[in-house]
Amino acid sequence: MTINTNPEDIQTLLSRGVEKIYPSAELLAKELATGRRLRIYAGFDPSGNSLHIGHAVQINKLAQFQALGHEVIFLIGDFTGMIGDPTDKKATRKQLTREEVLANASSYQAQASSYLDFTGANKVETKYNSEWQDQLNFADLIRLSANFTVGQMMVRDMFRVRVEEDKPIYLHEFLYPLAQAYDSVMLDVDVEVGGNDQMFNMMCGRDLMKVLKGKEKFVVTMKLLADENGVKMGKTDGNAVFLNAEPKEMFGQIMSWPDSFIAPSFEICTKRPLAEVLEIKEKLASGANPMEYKLELAKELVTTFHSAEAATEAREYFRATVQERGIPTDIKEVSGATVLESAVNYFGSSKSKADIKRLVEQGAVSVNDTKVTSFDTPVKAGDQVQMGKRDWFRIM
Repeated sequence: MTINTNPEDIQTLLSRGVEKIYPSAELLAKELATGRRLRIYAGFDPSGNSLHIGHAVQINKLAQFQALGHEVIFLIGDFTGMIGDPTDKKATRKQLTREEVLANASSYQAQASSYLDFTGANKVETKYNSEWQDQLNFADLIRLSANFTVGQMMVRDMFRVRVEEDKPIYLHEFLYPLAQAYDSVMLDVDVEVGGNDQMFNMMCGRDLMKVLKGKEKFVVTMKLLADENGVKMGKTDGNAVFLNAEPKEMFGQIMSWPDSFIAPSFEICTKRPLAEVLEIKEKLASGANPMEYKLELAKELVTTFHSAEAATEAREYFRATVQERGIPTDIKEVSGATVLESAVNYFGSSKSKADIKRLVEQGAVSVNDTKVTSFDTPVKAGDQVQMGKRDWFRIM
């Protein structure tokens, strides 16, 4: 297998969409320049029945390593998925059964193939971490856990917050970083890729590799898509764009993103040459109309996960149903089980429940273009609600 050691390509690999590299980007660049074929992985717990665009950021980086000739492993955490990663969680995750995680993971490889090549001479290998995690006994667990302290685990923000709020922390949540760390050891990797919110878990793997293998493991943390308030895109916050979404739905969801998402998304989610990405950033910074580039981004991502034909149809549908009718493209997403509940969440203190009920009685409220006659009308995720002439929102 020929390894690409071109300095410019290595620099792009280590900078595009990357938040930080441990122990340093310089050391990893030197390792890549030797021409040695490195072993790279990223893990994905099947906590839902689809990957989302947030996951695509890490998968895209794996694809860039693969393009340079390196060995890439796409790890499905069917064991760790049953534990539940406590990262950024203010409460304990619901634990899943083996059957549930395997059912969730059934389409993961197919979705990842939008970026990764699972065939050919340098094909990506899919692995399941139950292969080695299931083999551990209690003595093994004691031996492995002896490499970490409770103090190390308590430095994590979400654990500190739970202690301050007098919320429970369960022992299995402390064990999750250890389980992820053990994946690195059993895969004997050189590099792990993950979102910057996974830094703690990945660094635990780096520590365990040094102890058990006497080997350096590089950690590459990726930037996350987040709004102006720092809320990241993902399942937890209800703003994820799932890769199994229908093309029209995916296109509309991307068009509802804030303008601040446009340039970062071209950088970390697409296969565009970096020079083109930088040009888009410059034009947006110079006052170019963001709508043009958001349409371009939505079409490109729908093409990536579906097809060019589906993207064209989704673009036309968006034009006919949203643009020509004057629906705002940055439509707000809110939660709620009924028209009234979701409208209260949308308006906040600016409208009372009586005002909202009055709009319904006046026939000024519709869900997916169908007029509603009761404020108790149920709504579901993806429904688009119009309140009067100027207010629109989508159910989260």
